[in-house]
Amino acid sequence: MSHSNTIMGQMLQMFSRHEFQRIVKETKSERHARGFTSWNHFVSMLFSQLAGHDSLRGIEAGLATQSKHLYHLGVKPVHRSTLSYANKNRPHELFKKIFFQMLSKCQPLAPKHKFRFKNPLYSLDVTVIDLCLSLYNWAKFRTTKGAVKLHVKLNHAGYLPNFAVITDGSVHETQSVRSIPLETNDVVVFDRGYNDFKWFNSLCDRGIHFVTRLKKNAQYRVVERRSTEKYPHIYSDQVIQLTGFYSRKKCPYLLRRIRCKDLETGKIIVILTNHLHWSAQTIAQIYK
Repeated sequence: MSHSNTIMGQMLQMFSRHEFQRIVKETKSERHARGFTSWNHFVSMLFSQLAGHDSLRGIEAGLATQSKHLYHLGVKPVHRSTLSYANKNRPHELFKKIFFQMLSKCQPLAPKHKFRFKNPLYSLDVTVIDLCLSLYNWAKFRTTKGAVKLHVKLNHAGYLPNFAVITDGSVHETQSVRSIPLETNDVVVFDRGYNDFKWFNSLCDRGIHFVTRLKKNAQYRVVERRSTEKYPHIYSDQVIQLTGFYSRKKCPYLLRRIRCKDLETGKIIVILTNHLHWSAQTIAQIYK
């Protein structure tokens, strides 16, 4: 654990205690603290991540074994009951503001994405986190299973998380995605779980470019066929218009259908995008 503690000490040097205390005052996170400071709470949770502890008992035991090192970090060992109370009652805005403060410092230092275009490039993805339904009866997922979903917006410049939304496990991706902020000229990549033609129309209205997989049962007509001779793994490049009764009403914009081979898996995939000008090769590489 001494190695993990060294890493934690190095990481904590990136957090200004002055700025941290300013956020504490803004969020009033010391109210009802019961002697367990916001800094102590933050360091305890950071320790749990670095040490791989996923229970209060594990965090308590792990911190106890490192008590002689904790003094230099300005914290003390904590009982799991105290940590449990703090997790339940301390305002989450404290950690939210700390995250965005650190993100603002890291993002300017992050390397750019590998493409020549200058548009910001993001990926959307979801992870299911299993929970015990008897303990978390609000986390509905299936009849006998509890879970929450973590929806993450990842910036390809440095692969830094840019935004996250946590929902009940039963909430579909198409419902949560509208709360994820996107701006004009952004390029966003996601899988078929986010397919929603009404949302696609909203992205087109706002000048946001998307790259995803086309559903197999999608109905469309081909408006234009483009040459693919330059790229042997690109089998077709078509400008299309949706023709389904509901899909065309929801998204009347012209879209682009690219059928290509995934060079890593050898599988044939069909990509859908609203960007009509970049090469099919670039679109395929973006989805990869």
